[in-house]
Amino acid sequence: MPESYDDPLFATAPDRRGTGSEKWDRWTGRDVIPTWVADMDFAAPDIVLDAIRARVDHGVFGYTDMPPGFAPALAEHLERRHGWQIEPEWVASTPGVVNGLAITARLLAEPGDGIITFTPVYPPFLSLPGLAGRACIRVPLGQAATGWTIDWDSLETAVTPTTRLFWLCHPHNPTGTVFREPDLLRIAEFAARHSLTVISDEIWSDLLLDEDVGGDRHVPFASLDHPVAREAITLVAPSKTWNLAGLGCAAAICRDRSLLKRWRPTGGGLVPMITPLGYAAAEAAWRHGDPWRRRLIALLRHHRTLVEETVAGIPRLSCARPEATYLVWIDCRQAGLADPQAACEAAGLGPSDGREFGFPGFIRLNTACPTERLREILHRLRLAFPTG
Repeated sequence: MPESYDDPLFATAPDRRGTGSEKWDRWTGRDVIPTWVADMDFAAPDIVLDAIRARVDHGVFGYTDMPPGFAPALAEHLERRHGWQIEPEWVASTPGVVNGLAITARLLAEPGDGIITFTPVYPPFLSLPGLAGRACIRVPLGQAATGWTIDWDSLETAVTPTTRLFWLCHPHNPTGTVFREPDLLRIAEFAARHSLTVISDEIWSDLLLDEDVGGDRHVPFASLDHPVAREAITLVAPSKTWNLAGLGCAAAICRDRSLLKRWRPTGGGLVPMITPLGYAAAEAAWRHGDPWRRRLIALLRHHRTLVEETVAGIPRLSCARPEATYLVWIDCRQAGLADPQAACEAAGLGPSDGREFGFPGFIRLNTACPTERLREILHRLRLAFPTG
């Protein structure tokens, strides 16, 4: 095991049991450590909590439109972090990226039309098309020694004349893959040939694990010099990076202002308004949260190493190195178990089941917790897949 990574900011975490936490209350009454839902166990940054307290002190929580500082804060953040210049007028708010995906299905596709996406993938990518009366077209990613890759032949085979949208998860959940510019341009060319609009979920774009140590930067799909990119919709949120998921605040970025005018009416009756606390937290995170983010990244790199070394020591388990997120996608197909998820739960470990992502035989592990808790998680992973 590598030497301990000590940062007092992340040494402990609040007790979330009994708080209505979707993650922690799933196995109430059982000795199971949850590692499934993709939120962190750490408290949000003080700079964000201070902004929330200041908004609470105002004392009025009426119906709230997008505040004047929200879109400029996002625009400044994107230029500073990713070198992408946008206009604040391109921004619409939405309670979450999932809500944004649901709106695009209704806004840009008709009943029966197809939405194409890579698998494995975050489960709402697979369920939302059907809920909207659209068809979900699944294209499995390929596996190589260096990680997960796009199977271009399968992509061409899968697309249909009635496919309208390409839902891209970038960086990719659950594999942690970061798509580079050559692949993004090839996706743009594919979309152009088939008249597809690309919807790029970039909620993990601020959690590239190696960027601060000389690794590649995130390339926003819509920043490409390509006509398809200029017509794309990008979905972003501060929720993963600064642990704000419960506050429900995200953004859609689109150059087409006529489309943005239809954004909110399309979600009418289905998508709630964002709370003033969500707006306050998001703006504070984008403006002032980078020092906290950098410290988090250093911890997550350390945790990635701990998981990789543990998995390497368990015969018949494997995982490709995640380049982004705090998630690790573990291949259990050679372990000889009919149900890896059940084996984990029996050992006191609660990961995400690969079946929910369209890939049976895998589990997804969340590493965003104090290091000592992660060590116990990895101990239980060994118990679930004994080497003897």
